[in-house]
Amino acid sequence: MRWLETLDLSNNRLFGSIPGSLSFSTSLVHLNLSFNNLTGRIPSGSQLQTLIDAAIYNGNPSLCGSPLPTKCLGDETSDGPSITGVDDKQGGDDYERIWFYASIRLGFGVGFWSVCGTLLLKKSWRHCYFRFYDDIKDRMALLIALRVVHLKMKFGLEKN
Repeated sequence: MRWLETLDLSNNRLFGSIPGSLSFSTSLVHLNLSFNNLTGRIPSGSQLQTLIDAAIYNGNPSLCGSPLPTKCLGDETSDGPSITGVDDKQGGDDYERIWFYASIRLGFGVGFWSVCGTLLLKKSWRHCYFRFYDDIKDRMALLIALRVVHLKMKFGLEKN
């Protein structure tokens, strides 16, 4: 069973617990144990922890443990990382998150009004800013026109 990659045992009327030796199949990529009568804790071996799709255990109401939402008796917290890979810390992280988003909003507001407020209030800067973008637009139009003429000459589409 070490080199087994795919194992589909769905709808086979299996009963009992999932053998722990299944977690030692290092090549196992696809597993389907749905719609049997399996019971107990899902083994926590390294290979089964990579199969985080809870749908592979559907139809086995007596199964418990990660990645299923049903916790086994005696489980205080989850055994490993959560399915999303983000630790669910409480307390200090909420406070940090609030300050993080508040600083983003403040930084955006200061940056936005520094540029737009200056352009609204200083007439000379406003003229310089729009003149700069007009010059860029004119240069781009000239470059495009020159490129079109060059391509027409290259392919012989231009009359002499």
